[in-house]
Amino acid sequence: MQLQPGNRVVVTGASRGIGAAIADAFERRGCTVGRVSRSGDPAGDVADPDSIARAIEGFGQVDVLVANAGIAHYLPFTEMPPELIEQLTRVNWLGTVYTVKAALPGMLERRRGHVVIVSSGAGIRSFPGAAVYGATKAAQRGFGEALRHELKGTGVGLTMVYPGQIRSSLHDHEKERMPDWYKLERGVPPEPLAQAVIEAVEKDKREVFHPASVRLLRIMHGLKPAFADALLRRIMHRSAAP
Repeated sequence: MQLQPGNRVVVTGASRGIGAAIADAFERRGCTVGRVSRSGDPAGDVADPDSIARAIEGFGQVDVLVANAGIAHYLPFTEMPPELIEQLTRVNWLGTVYTVKAALPGMLERRRGHVVIVSSGAGIRSFPGAAVYGATKAAQRGFGEALRHELKGTGVGLTMVYPGQIRSSLHDHEKERMPDWYKLERGVPPEPLAQAVIEAVEKDKREVFHPASVRLLRIMHGLKPAFADALLRRIMHRSAAP
């Protein structure tokens, strides 16, 4: 869909990092942006279906929805407490479903709109310590791929976004548990990814990969899983598989 000044955009998890950069990019295009978070405007908790539904209903018409809200916890699976497993699942996976469920009916009724789901490179092929986090991101991927098929011919588009190492505060609280690659504090700024999302909405692109190493990971994952593991080792400087 071609963006126009005044288009109404909802971005969840827009208080920092990728979400904030995406919200800023839409605002620069003249869009009216609702930055949804538990303390945002409008306020809403994606893990609570009633809360996120109220937030989106209160915002009004949604032309573009960016389901970006997410959290990260990293531990070996055998050490991951059930409460963290549930939290990751409710925010990253169910939060995406609840958010799309709330905004999609209006788009379908108007036969116009676009849904963006921000997953992760970990949703393509995950790494040690991210068994649960990666599973929630893979669930987003499966959901988005199927939903794009269901939306064909409705006038509503869908784009999956797979960020790699993006500079963000998302993982800071887990830094000591992160693999060595993260402690090097590398990563690319979120603004180019945000601009790629704008382009994807306007051109109805199926997927966005950023940086380019994530696209290569996707290709290798499909062709040669062992090559994908080798790529992860190169990117992350530690074994990605036994």
